[in-house]
Order: sequence, then structure tokens, then C-alpha cells
Amino acid sequence: MKDLARRRRLGARVLKAVASTLRLSILRLLYEKGPLSYTEIMNVLKLSPSRDAGRFAYHLKTLTGMDLIEPDPESRKYVLTDMGKTLVEFADELDNSALKKRLLVRTSRLAIENFDRNKIAESLVREADVPAETAQKVSREAEKRLLKLGAKYLTAPLIREFVNAILVEHGYEEYRHKLTRLGFPVYDVTLLMREMSTKGADVERVRAAAGSRVVEEYTLLNVLPRDVADAHISGSLNLNELGSWILKTSAVMHDARVFLKNGLAPRNDAMRASAGPPKNLRSALSLVADALRLASAEVTSEQTLDYFNFFFAPFAKGLSKEEVKEGLRLFLGSVNLAVPTGTSLGLETVLPEFLAGVEAVGPSGRPAGVYADYVDESRLVASLVLECLREMGGAKPIFSPTAVVKMRPGTFVDPEAERLLFDAHGLAVDGLPCFANLGSGGQKVSFCADGSRFSDDWSRDWELDTLRAACVDRVALNLPRAAYEAGKDRDRFFRVVAELTEMGTRALDIKSRAVTRRAQEGLLPFMAQSGTKDSYLRLENSTYVLGFVGLNEAVYSMTGKNVYEGEEAQRFAEETVSFVAKEQKAYSRNKKLRFAVGLTPDYNAARRMAELDVERYGLGEVQTAGGRDHPHYTSMMVVPPEAKLPLDECLRVESRFEALAPGSHFVKVPLGDAETDAEGLLSTTRRIVQDHKIGLYAFDRALTFCSSCQKTFRGEQSKCPNCGSVDGVTRFSRQPARYRII
Repeated sequence: MKDLARRRRLGARVLKAVASTLRLSILRLLYEKGPLSYTEIMNVLKLSPSRDAGRFAYHLKTLTGMDLIEPDPESRKYVLTDMGKTLVEFADELDNSALKKRLLVRTSRLAIENFDRNKIAESLVREADVPAETAQKVSREAEKRLLKLGAKYLTAPLIREFVNAILVEHGYEEYRHKLTRLGFPVYDVTLLMREMSTKGADVERVRAAAGSRVVEEYTLLNVLPRDVADAHISGSLNLNELGSWILKTSAVMHDARVFLKNGLAPRNDAMRASAGPPKNLRSALSLVADALRLASAEVTSEQTLDYFNFFFAPFAKGLSKEEVKEGLRLFLGSVNLAVPTGTSLGLETVLPEFLAGVEAVGPSGRPAGVYADYVDESRLVASLVLECLREMGGAKPIFSPTAVVKMRPGTFVDPEAERLLFDAHGLAVDGLPCFANLGSGGQKVSFCADGSRFSDDWSRDWELDTLRAACVDRVALNLPRAAYEAGKDRDRFFRVVAELTEMGTRALDIKSRAVTRRAQEGLLPFMAQSGTKDSYLRLENSTYVLGFVGLNEAVYSMTGKNVYEGEEAQRFAEETVSFVAKEQKAYSRNKKLRFAVGLTPDYNAARRMAELDVERYGLGEVQTAGGRDHPHYTSMMVVPPEAKLPLDECLRVESRFEALAPGSHFVKVPLGDAETDAEGLLSTTRRIVQDHKIGLYAFDRALTFCSSCQKTFRGEQSKCPNCGSVDGVTRFSRQPARYRII
């Protein structure tokens, strides 16, 4: 009975303590802030020393007498006792209980729940590694602020914003960084749908774009080091397709023989049926079209089927021209309609020497002699691909698949090869195919239509280095930014370039590990499909391209001359590119990754960097192309198209950088609005092959399509020259390597 009476007296004392709002405020203050002096408590509670001193002293004495606080003789500060802590926690529980009855929370799981501050603390510990004691203090403070809102219900994002604000106020920036919510405002979603509608996108692309935004934020916040993420955001460098940076490769070089020999058996997907080796040309083309569709989920920009006409030649043997043409027409139409990535078809004009003795894969996946046995069939396939593209694009141009017509030393001495080349230049009158000059830079080279290049410079095996390999991704350096930061100081310029190179190469190293991890997790099933001894994609032979934009603009800022205006400017440009290659090699020496330097085939990156530099330094300081309204830096080429140089002079300058940029280089040969024919363009090609070391190029002509009268016109037209329609007009131009809607 005595113990019971003692406990009741203790309970009465506790209730007496909380009967005063000021006493409870003192207890909570010491709980949250720790030991405080007499003066500090008064200041925080905003009490007047002259007016409130007596009342304040009385309440302190009462709390001390109740053993809820005690003075510390050494620090001369008041400290909360264990009983005081218990009382504060009990009082908070009472408040929390009342809050639960008044506040509901709409959670991220799309459920309605009663508010519970302990879930805030648990989230802080789980998501941001916040110490438990700190998490409890932050959750209590968040609870108080939310209670003052008077809202009928809360949302999980709102609570998170309050918690993040408290973390920032208390200096917990690192915790706040980890706790950041991924996503974007409702208004931004509305803008996204409007923007995608202007691009002719469907609802699935809207959904994919929204998802990409989330992955982009995740990558910046949780994958990339802070300095690399900040450099991308500020425009010092650019990470290609950040929304899929940790998920996909950028471009892939396929080997059609794998599917022709083994069929198609996607892994990790019990709902998909496997397909065996094809028995005829039509089924072979259909199977490979299916492979391109499946692979497009794991590739962001470009897929290439090199040696296309030779690998399908055994299936064309014994067929009539009409049968081959119908199969190719169906294949090209299927790829154009259903494969969202760009697609390139490598067409050989003559038999490559290294391919002559390679065993050919024939119907049902069986050996069918060697590819030297199928020269006639390969030329038939190539000529019919060009014929189908010309006929299918009679009304509206077809930009994918794109033919990459390859010219070797024997091309111009073989009448049949020249006839094939003439047909390709007939299609090039409207700028569509690309041309690969393999007479100068080695013969074992494969190209994508976006400028990516693969040669046997890694393992010295052409199959390992050029097929089933990917350009895993690209990082672009903002060279003009380095020039602006340097202020014409050469040493400072190269120091900044070295810093950017180190960050860019480090980012590519991170990309390598991310894609390898996705493959190990089974998230890249196409790249590990069955039927091969190892994974389909050879990551160990894939390239990582460190690119750059604005070489010409950087040279102008440092020397006062454009890169095409004299030897001094060109030497400085060569020194800059060589320096990037040297710095990259130094960083990657122990990485065992296939790094390469290349010019960036990304107009969006060149535009974004230029716009950010204009904002930072002003239009008068920044040297750009495109004028005041559409500033951008030179990309993919060294000489800006606006230079209007004679063709041979432009090609002479570009040739000097061909070997310095082995990762990617693409030259546009402008046609303007001039009328020309296949013979005239073929004459230009002969000159390029004979006099210049240019690996990949295309004739460049802007095109305009009118949906009202279903006709295509050369040049940029503001209205249809035939029917006068304005709304039905769509304009296309190379930006910089592939055609895009202007």
C-alpha cells in the first residue's frame, strides 16, 4: 500500500509539472537542445529578464524540486533527468495520439493511414542512415510543424519536404541529399505531355520520358559522384541519355549470324516463345527484325547490322529477284515502323578479304560453304536494299534503316561494284545513305550511321572487336567552357581540360560497372540470350567514348582564329585533342576498358552547353554557331557548317583529325538546294576517296515533307510548294549525323 501511495504521489507531481505550459516548454527545450544555461533558456523562450525573471525562477525551482531537471555544477547549465525525459516522451505520445485522430496521410503506396511520427524516424534511419536519436528528434520537430498546419490530411511528399527543411536547418545536408524524393511537379508532367505531342510521340513515349526523368534524378543523386553530377548539371560536361545511363548501352554492332545459326531464345521471359534457325530468306529477315525490336529495349540510340548483304546472301541463293525484293521490302518496312532506335545496315560493294574464307551460315543454321561463294547474291541483296529504300521513300523519306555503303580498294576497279555505288549515290541525291571510305583507315572497320566506329584495334581480332560489341556510352567535354575559364591562359586551359577529362573518364568507368551490374541482375536478357557459348554482347570488347563539343569555338577563344583559318589554329586544335587522348589514357591505364576519343554526335548536348555558357558568360563573350536565337557548339565535325568553306578545304582540315578521334567522326558534305544527280555525287566521292582521309561521310540536304499532299521537297520550306499547306509541313535536317525533325 505504501508503494502504491508513493507512485500516486509521484504521478500527481508529474501531472502538476505539465500543468504549466512554460514548464513543459522548458522540459522539451532541454530534451531537444541538450544542456542550457539560465540565460540561454530565457532567450530561446523569448522571456524578458526584467519582466519574467521571477516567474521563470519559480518554474525552474519547481522542476528541480520534482527531479525533472538538475543543475550541472561544472557547466552551470540545466540538464534533463531520466524522469524528465520520460515525461517529455509521454507528453509527446499524448500529442501524437491526438494528432492521429485528426490527421490522415496519403502515402506513396496509395493508401490512407493515420499519422505516425515513428514512421518518419524509421524512414530517416532506413533511407539516409540517420542515427536513431537524431532521427527521433527530427521526427518530433516535423510532428510539431505539421500539427500547426491545421490540414485535414497530409501527403507523403509534403511530409518529406518538411523533414528535408528541418535537416537543412540543422546542417544535415548529407542526410537531406540521400532523402531527396525522385519525381517532378504536376505542372512539369503537363508540360512534358505538351512537348511530346509536338514531336508526334505516342502515349507510351510520354510514359517512358517520365520514367527517364526519375532515373535521371536517381543517377545524379545516388550514382554519380557529386563533382561529376554538378559538372553535368552546369554544362561542363554532358552525359549522353542520362535517363538510361545506368540501364542501357548507347549503340550496338550486331552479328546477324548468331540469330541465323541459333535462332532467337530470349532469356528470363517464360511468356516469349523461342524461334529456331530460319529456313528461308523471309523467315531469316523476320527473325532478325524481331531481334532488333527486342534489343531496342536495351539500347538507347543505334543498332547496326554490318556485312548485311553478305550474311543474308546464302539465303538468297536460288531465289528470283522478285522473291528477294519482297522479303527485303517487308523487313525494311518492319524495322522502320517497329524499331524505335536508329538502325544501320552495312552494305559491302566488294568482298572483304578477311571475310572470304569465313564459313557461311545458311538455311536452318547449317554451314553453307564460305562467303566468297556468294559475291553475286550479296550484290543482289545490296542493290535491292537500295532499290526498296528508294521506292519506299518515294513520298516520305525513310531515315531508318540507314544504309552505310562501304567502299574498299577494289570498289572502283570492279564494274559491278561501281554500278552498285552509282545506285547508292542516286539515293544520296536526297542525302539519305552514309558512305564509309575503307581505303585509307584500314579495312577491318565497322560504322554506325550516328558516327560510331569500331575497328580491330583492341584484341586485333576483327570479329571480337567489331561485332557483338557496343559503344556503351559517351561523355562530351565542353571545350569552350575550359577556354572561358582559362581567359586565354594556355596552361590554365589545359589544366581545366585535364580536370574535365578525368571526370568524364571516371563517369564512363561508373557506366561500365553499372551496365555490368544490370547484366548480372538479369535486366539485360537480350544481351545474354541462349544459343551462344558466352553472352551475346561482349562488354569486354565494347567501347567507351570520351567526346567533346566546340573544338572550333575553343580554338577561336584561345587564338582569335577559327580552326580553318590557318596553321596556328589547326595545330592548337590538334594539340587539344591529343592532350585529351593522353590524359584519358593515363587515367584508364589500369582499368582494362576500351576507351576512345571521338567527336560527339549529339546536337542536344552541343546546344545545351552553348545555352548554359551564354547564361553564365553572356552572349558577347561566348562564341557559338546558330545565332542569337539558336546557339549551339560545333559537334561531330571540326569545321562548323556555317564556315561555307570550299569542300576540299573543309575535308583537308577534317582529315587531320580522323586518326585523332577513332571513337567517332562524321563529315557532312553539304548539298544545299542545288540540283545534282548520281553521277555528280559519285564524282565527288571519287575525289574524297582519292584525296582525303575521311572514314565516314554523308551528303547533307535539308528536306521538307508535306502530309497534306504526301510529297517531299528539297530544302527547308516554310510551306508546301505544291499545295501551300503550312500546318502539314515537317522539316528534317542532320543534327548532326542522323536526320531529325527541326
